Amino acid sequence: MTEAAEEPLSAQELREAWPVLSREDRVQGLRLLPRDSAEDLFFELPSSEQAAVVLALPPSERRSWLRLLPPDDAADLIQAAPHGERDSLLQLLDDATRKEVSALLAYEEDRAGGLMHPRFARLRPDMTVDEAITYLRAQPRSSLATLYYAYVLDQEQRLLGVVAVHELLASPRGARVREVMKTDVVTVGEDLDQEAVSRVFRKSGLIAIPVVDAQRRMKGVVTVDDVVEVVSEEATEDIQKLGGTEALGEPYLSIAFSRMLRKRAGWLSALFLGEMLTATAMGFFEHEIAKAVVLALFVPLIISSGGNSGSQATSLVIRAMALGEVRLRDWYRVIRRELASGLALGSILGAIGFLRIEIWQRFLHSYGEHHLLVASTVASALIGVVTFGTIAGSLLPFLLRRLGFDPASASAPFVATLVDVTGLIIYFTAASVILRGTLL
Repeated sequence: MTEAAEEPLSAQELREAWPVLSREDRVQGLRLLPRDSAEDLFFELPSSEQAAVVLALPPSERRSWLRLLPPDDAADLIQAAPHGERDSLLQLLDDATRKEVSALLAYEEDRAGGLMHPRFARLRPDMTVDEAITYLRAQPRSSLATLYYAYVLDQEQRLLGVVAVHELLASPRGARVREVMKTDVVTVGEDLDQEAVSRVFRKSGLIAIPVVDAQRRMKGVVTVDDVVEVVSEEATEDIQKLGGTEALGEPYLSIAFSRMLRKRAGWLSALFLGEMLTATAMGFFEHEIAKAVVLALFVPLIISSGGNSGSQATSLVIRAMALGEVRLRDWYRVIRRELASGLALGSILGAIGFLRIEIWQRFLHSYGEHHLLVASTVASALIGVVTFGTIAGSLLPFLLRRLGFDPASASAPFVATLVDVTGLIIYFTAASVILRGTLL
C-alpha cells in the first residue's frame, strides 16, 4: 500500500481490492480516502470486518468510527469482536447509546431482539395530528430507524396502534392520533427466530415491524433492510451446508485457510467413511458380479440415479421448510407426494434404461441372449432406487428438524452417500430375483 499513497485512490478501487488486503492495508486504504467516502465504505462492510477495522485503529481513533453506527449496527460490531475487546468498545459509546447497545446485546444475535433498532417514532394517543407532525419534524433523522411509521404507545410503553406518516399528513389537523391510528398491528416477539421474522415480512409486505415483549411493551423495530441481510446470510449458510460443508460464517476470501479446511474436512471425511460402505456392499455381492459381469456395468448408473433423486428431494423440502411452506406436521403429505414422484420418475428412468440396453443389443449385441432379463433388472432397480432416494431425501430434513438440528445439514452429498449403499442392495436383490436360473 506504500505506492498507493503517491496516487489517488478511489473508493471503487478499494472495494474491489478489499477481499485480498490485510487488515493493516485495509485501514491504510480507508485513511487514503476522503472521510465521507471512507465512511460510506465502512457502512457497507459486514460486522466482522467493521470490528476488525476498528480494532486495527489506534485507541484514539476508534471512538469516531464506532459512533458512526446506529445502536443495532454498533451492537452487531461489538458481538463480532473478540470477547476480550467487547467491554472496551462498549465504553467508547456515549451514555445513551451505550445503554441502548447493552440492551440489544442481551438478546441472541439471530432473534428479533438482536435485529431490532431501539429508536423509533413514538406518539401518544391523545396528541392532535398537528402536535404529532410537529413532534416528528423535531426528531433528528439519526434517532429514528424509519420515517414511514409512527407507533402509538401508552404510558407503560405498550403498543396501542400504528399510523403511517403519509396518512398522518393527510388527516384533519384537529383529529386525535387515536382516531387515525390502526390498532390491528403486525408485531413480532422479541425472542422470535430471524428466519420466522423474515417470513412475517414476506407475508405482510411491510417496511418495518415492531418488536414487543410478552406484555406487548414495544422494544424496537425491525426494518426490511435488516431482513434482507438476514435472508442473504441464511441462504448462504443453507447453500454451503447443502454442498456438504459447515457454514463458513465469513466471506470465502476472508476466512483463514486452516479454518476453511476444518469446516470442509469433517463432512468430507464422514462422507468418505460412508462411501466405504459402498465397497462393503459390492464385496457382499461379488459372487453375483463374478457370474454376471454385465451387472457391474450398470452400478454407476443405478447409484447415481438414486443419489440424484434423493438430492433433488432433500433440496426441495429444505427450501420449502425455509420458506415456511412445509412444517413438521406436513411430513406425511410430503412423503406421500414423494412416493408418487419417486415411482413416476423411477419409471421414466427405468424405461430409458430398458430402451438403452435393447438398442445397444440390437446394433452391437452387447448383452447376450438374456438381454431382456438384464434390461428388466436395470429398469426394476431404477424404479426401486429412485423411489427410495426420493423418500429418504424428503424424510431426512423432517427427522433432523424433529431432533432439533438444522434441516440444511441433510446435504445433497450426505443423501447421495446414504442412497448409494442402499441402491446397491436394491439393484443386486432385483438381479438375484429376475436373473436366478439364467445368469445367476
